[in-house]
Amino acid sequence: MTGNKYFKWLVGRGKPFQLPLILTTGRMLISPIFFLFYLKHQALGISLKMLPCVLLCLFVLAECSDFLDGYFARKFGQVTNLGKILDPMADSVTRITIFLTFTQGIVNLPLIFLFIFIYRDSMISTLRTLCAMKGVLLSARMSGKVKAVMQALSILFILVLMIPYAWGKISLNQLRITAACIVAITAIYALISAGEYIYTNRSYIKKAWR
Repeated sequence: MTGNKYFKWLVGRGKPFQLPLILTTGRMLISPIFFLFYLKHQALGISLKMLPCVLLCLFVLAECSDFLDGYFARKFGQVTNLGKILDPMADSVTRITIFLTFTQGIVNLPLIFLFIFIYRDSMISTLRTLCAMKGVLLSARMSGKVKAVMQALSILFILVLMIPYAWGKISLNQLRITAACIVAITAIYALISAGEYIYTNRSYIKKAWR
């Protein structure tokens, strides 16, 4: 049996080994590790110069798992209802946790941005759940996907920006102001995407609430 066939057999042989769900769950577990390393890096023996690289590795690992869980689920026919629920939840938990982390310590983001992301995601999730209970399925919008990409890019930008700060090339004030501006743009788009989602699905929402 070739390596590729063996891997396909191993992943797709049955319910006990669900690689997509393992990757999705693992992505959520990266969040508290990110939080711990960011806040307690000195106690863990991680220097300020090494911290951005460590955090970048964790974030890239989380984003790669986001791509791979969907890829393997489709490739090996392991798309499940549980996976459909856990995957977007894992994305939201991971990114919200990282933004929460950035409200502390070095970056010190304003909390208002975190509230915008949480309220936006909670409102849309609750709306979709209520409509589903009424038999109305609200499909995802491209604006929501763009919002997710912008959040990921904002996090990536902040982590990259921490590198010149750690090496003394930019000041702490420059880091914080630039990070706040980038996340502010993302937060504004998150509000716009929420409005676009509600407006586009307004007829379905009215139908579900009658």
